[in-house]
Parts: sequence; C-alpha cells; structure tokens
Amino acid sequence: MIGLLKYLKGYLRIKVWGLSPERFMNLCSNKGILLWDIVKDGDVYYMCIHLKGFRALRPIVRKTGTRAAILERYGLPFFVPELLKRKVFLAGLVLAVGFWIWSSLHVWGIDLTGNYQITRDMFDSFLKDRQITVGMRKSELDIQELEKDIRRQFRQVTWASAKLSGTRLQIDIREDDTTAGREETLENGAPEGEGQDVLGTDLVSQNSGTIVSMIVRSGVPVVSIGDTVEAGTVLVEGKVPIYNDDATLREYRFVNADADILLEHAVTFSDRLPGDYVKKEYTGREKGSHYLRIGDREWSLPVNRPFLVYDSLIRESRPSLFEKLSIPVFWGTATYREYRNVEYEYSPEEAESGLNEKLTAFLTTLEEKGVQIIEKNVKIEKDGGGWVLQGDFLVREPEGIGAATTIPESGDLETDEQ
Repeated sequence: MIGLLKYLKGYLRIKVWGLSPERFMNLCSNKGILLWDIVKDGDVYYMCIHLKGFRALRPIVRKTGTRAAILERYGLPFFVPELLKRKVFLAGLVLAVGFWIWSSLHVWGIDLTGNYQITRDMFDSFLKDRQITVGMRKSELDIQELEKDIRRQFRQVTWASAKLSGTRLQIDIREDDTTAGREETLENGAPEGEGQDVLGTDLVSQNSGTIVSMIVRSGVPVVSIGDTVEAGTVLVEGKVPIYNDDATLREYRFVNADADILLEHAVTFSDRLPGDYVKKEYTGREKGSHYLRIGDREWSLPVNRPFLVYDSLIRESRPSLFEKLSIPVFWGTATYREYRNVEYEYSPEEAESGLNEKLTAFLTTLEEKGVQIIEKNVKIEKDGGGWVLQGDFLVREPEGIGAATTIPESGDLETDEQ
C-alpha cells in the first residue's frame, strides 16, 4: 500500500555529495522530508525522495554546501506526460481497452455436454432457429427460457442447465436412456426367465455354408455340425419346449438364443485399376493472400484467379489474447500453388502394389471380425485397358444374428384332457 502511494505521488532517485552530506540528511529529517533506500558509495550518497520534498531542497543544499542530482524518475506524475506524448500508443491502448469491454458483452463460444442421442448438428440447428449464435449480445440471451425450450424440443432430455462463463455459453443436458433400453430389448429379445408372454430371439444364419463348430449356451439347436445351411436358416431357436410327465408338450419358455457357431463358406473379392492415372506435378509458381476471420465473417485481400489449375494451402493462427478471451478472431495466409495434371500408365509392379493394398485392407477387415482364412486363390491380370484382381477365399467365421422368435399357435400345444 505504501509503495502504491509513493508511485501515485511520484519520487526520484538522487545522489548527494559535497561538504557535509550527513548534515544534509539531518536537516531533511528535521523539516519532515522523507529519505529512504540510502546507500553510501565513498563520499557520495544515493537515496530516494518524494517529488514534493525534492522541490524543498534548495535552502538545505545551500546551507550544507552539498549538491543533489536526479538519477531516475518514478511514478504516475512522470508516466502520464510521457504517455500523452505517444499518441499512437495511447490510441492503441484506448482501442484495446474498448475492444476488451465490447467483446466481454458478447457470447464467443457455445459448449454442449451430456448429449449422446442428440447430435451436435441437431443442437446447433435448434440454437440457430432461436437466434442463439456466436457473437450475440449477452443481454439478448434468456437462460431460463433456453432451458425450457431445450426440454420442450427434445423429449429425451430430462434435465438441462445453461450458464454464462465469461464469454462462453455452457449447456449441460441429461438424456433419458429408457427409450434406448426398450429398443435394445426389442432388438436382442427378452431376457431369460420373464415368462411365456415375452418374445425371445433366435439365431439366424447370414451366409450360406457348412457348420463346422457349435457350442450352445441358451436355446434349442436346430442344426448340427456338418449341416449345410442357407442364408436365413434358423440355427438356434429361442423357444424352449416344456413337457408334461407323459412327454406331451405343455408350454414354451422364451429365451435369448446364445451360441458360438463357426460357419465355413466361400468369399470372393474383386477390384480394378484403370490402365492409366493422373498425377499432380507442381510447377513451383506460387501466389499468396492474407485474410482476417471473425466468427463466420471473413475479409481477405482481393486476388484474381492466380492460375488456371491450382490448389490452396491455408495457414491460420489465433492471437493468444483472443484465445484467452474465447473470441473467435483468426488471421492467416492462403498460398495458391500451380500444378499440372500429367497422365501416366501403371506398370505391372505399380498395378500389383496398388491392388495388393486394397486386398490387404479387405483381409484386415475380415480379421477384425474374427474371420479365419482357410484357403485363398488370388490372381492379378490385365483386362482390356486396366488391371483386375480376383480373389476366392474359403473362410470360417462366427455366425448367427438375433431375430425375433416366432410365437407358436395355440394348437401347437398338445395337452391331455382328463
């Protein structure tokens, strides 16, 4: 606090020398002139003194036969006049402060958390319809009405909270996952043991082939190892028959069929490359342009079409000051590079390499699905003006997709009447 008062009043760093510097300091003390940070260097003393006290030193200096010289000036009385001389700096400072105050009155970022079923594009469209955008004034935003609109617009939202944090609008929502849970139950079937009135699921084949392995954990197997099945064949049923003591059918218990089944079947893969291709070759000629972007608006220096054929390289940066204030101000450069389209023909080695890359990607996809490749036969041939890859594979892969169990007719249940 004392340091702040000294700065506001202004003070000097002086040196004192002559016949009697010690008497000089004693007289200053007697007259109430404050001296501090006193340092002796030989016959010279260095010290700090208030600006008002320095103006009262003339009689003391004359009486003691000493001399005093100013070394440095500190404080607001010296800073303001120097600042006023620098008009450009002062104008920039005023503009910067004004821009900071203006920007603090606007929303420069919108954050959304807690959304899973609602996509960000859907939510952005909802905000745009209500004129809630980046750059809007904070005074135009009604937080409570926004929270109500979110709950009215999205039925799956059970709770919504919005708040302003600096220049950012933070929206947090909670979604009701019971709807998703019901859809999952319908897709995968009812859980085991919930009763006869609940629909179970079967396991159905997606491909045609031969069953080579089967381990059933739940449900009734309809096929056996070694059977040949077609696509759409029921492999394991989700309705388990319950019999009476006399071996007559009493009822069905519905479950979700569950089994590890391996199906062996044939898979084909083919792809093609043209005989020639076009490649970019840059000429080395370039032109550049600068631009400024604030939010969705962009200003750039006018540039005529630089070349007949070219691509653009954008380098964009954001000043750290605007980043900390969350203000979307960017500037950058666009470099236009001229190129030519040159036609080349695939050599046999290039064609084989390109097609093998596509084949590798296909086989990697199969392996990620747990598919085992038993046999393969791959050929690369030139066909007309291009190159063709043809691959035939014998694979084993996990089989069985859930499908709703067929509900039996009441006549299917045979009971004995006593």
